[in-house]
Amino acid sequence: MKHPIEEIFEDENLIKKIQVKLPKLFQIAELESQRAGKTGMEVGSLRERILIALLIHKFGEENVNTEIPITETETDVMIKGFPLSIKTKTGKGLSGIKSVWTVDHESIKSYLKNYKPNMGILLAN
Repeated sequence: MKHPIEEIFEDENLIKKIQVKLPKLFQIAELESQRAGKTGMEVGSLRERILIALLIHKFGEENVNTEIPITETETDVMIKGFPLSIKTKTGKGLSGIKSVWTVDHESIKSYLKNYKPNMGILLAN
């Protein structure tokens, strides 16, 4: 069974809207997150909310569950009962993507070593 997120990439009208509006919305999020010319890490939360609004637009509020406990390690939102992790970044390459929120390097290494995907991931660059 495929993840509902795949429906976004099959909806040509929505793809066109995303191509026009998402870069502008992400730029606004970056401007809102700047202090002294530097983008703060809260930009990720703003981008995530923008993408969740897109998901609600596509699937309807009744099919998008945003009431995910903060302690949940990967799941940011549920779409039609399917968990989804949202990752966003600015710039080229994959540097800057948080695999897990911690500063403990041993915990990070352990997490990455034992990581097995168990949900859809939406990566917006």
